[in-house]
Amino acid sequence: MHKAKKSLGQNFLKSEIALRKIIEAGEINPVRSRAHAEGASPLDRGAATSNGVKNQDLVLEIGPGKGALTKQLLGSSDQVLAVEKDKELIEFLKQKFNKEIEEKKLILVEGDILEFNTSHYNLETRTYKLIANIPYNITGAILKKFLTEKNQPKTMVLMVQHEVAQRILARDGKESILSISVKAYGEPKMVAKVDKRYFSPAPKVNSAIISIKNISRKIFEENKVNEEKFWEIVKTGFAHKRKKLSGNLKGMCQGESLASFGDKRAENLTLSDWVSLSKS
Repeated sequence: MHKAKKSLGQNFLKSEIALRKIIEAGEINPVRSRAHAEGASPLDRGAATSNGVKNQDLVLEIGPGKGALTKQLLGSSDQVLAVEKDKELIEFLKQKFNKEIEEKKLILVEGDILEFNTSHYNLETRTYKLIANIPYNITGAILKKFLTEKNQPKTMVLMVQHEVAQRILARDGKESILSISVKAYGEPKMVAKVDKRYFSPAPKVNSAIISIKNISRKIFEENKVNEEKFWEIVKTGFAHKRKKLSGNLKGMCQGESLASFGDKRAENLTLSDWVSLSKS
């Protein structure tokens, strides 16, 4: 019996209802392609459906753990690429999913997700979905890595701390660097709250399933805003949250935009407000 490792943030999900909600939120529609049926991996560059359209329902899973979500994903998608850091769990998963690994339905990778290179597995922009019950201690790092990744996923469905989910959605009406960071690249939505008792071992806090859809850099491209400049302004604006923007952004932004928002604090600005400031 594998004992959860606190250092790796391991809390194994045991709720079938929560697992189904994750799958439903991912909107996975497998396309049983001719290439896949003949044994070719959909991760191989050029793998295509019988009508020549490249298979797009590939799933990247972070920290499969004991494979509860992995099992559900394998039943719904054409292929799962699972990245696991725990060597003991890698061996466990190899035995549990021996058949699926042989059939190349499951690609099991031992490694740290924060060092994972999507280009090594032909995960091109918006050709895969990231669906996972992630280690909560690296939630921010995972969001940053994949939302700003050159090869962005088209959808992310993640289990996160409930408090973090609320911050991302800014339910209290106050934005943060975290909420703006997510909304700049996609459309976040609360899927369901998940009580801590549905995990083993049970964490100290409740969790939530969130989805982030339509991930892209559209907001920067359509508004002709420099991505690096945008984040420099946002980070500077939030550096002293209690101060008004007229003080925080003095010298960085000019003109009517700063005059319009100068008396406000960073948490009161919407994503479109930050875009306007970045244009000045």
